[in-house]
Amino acid sequence: MPLSGGNRSGPERGRLTDSTGNRLRYAVRRADLRAVAESRRRLRDHLRQWGVPALADTAELLATEIVTNALQHTGGGAVLTATLSPGPARKLRVEVHDSLGRRPPGGSRPSDDATSGRGLLLVEALADTWGVQARGAGKVVWFEIDAAAAA
Repeated sequence: MPLSGGNRSGPERGRLTDSTGNRLRYAVRRADLRAVAESRRRLRDHLRQWGVPALADTAELLATEIVTNALQHTGGGAVLTATLSPGPARKLRVEVHDSLGRRPPGGSRPSDDATSGRGLLLVEALADTWGVQARGAGKVVWFEIDAAAAA
């Protein structure tokens, strides 16, 4: 699905590409780690607007982890998409699409003195479900949080 709006050559820094209904789509340029804070702020604002502010802390933490992983490990940009499903069994789904088809490293625990390597462990521990899917030339790392349980 192409980004809505002008430049379709790839994600630009801090570019809100879709904010309709219960969907947020935000593109971040390659290696722009400063834009991670802006994506966090936008996610928090949208969760408030959608009436599920209780999800903000967990969703921001997990989104930060997977956006940062995409920017640090792929050499490309990333597109964060957050969608709140309708109905009584609402779920927040956050996806981060990047340009590298290789699955993120996982399975091994970092040493106690390691300064990185815990991001996907946090996702696994705090999300209700999560996974990785091939999509186009890259992949999507996603997680879901049950909004009904957080209300």
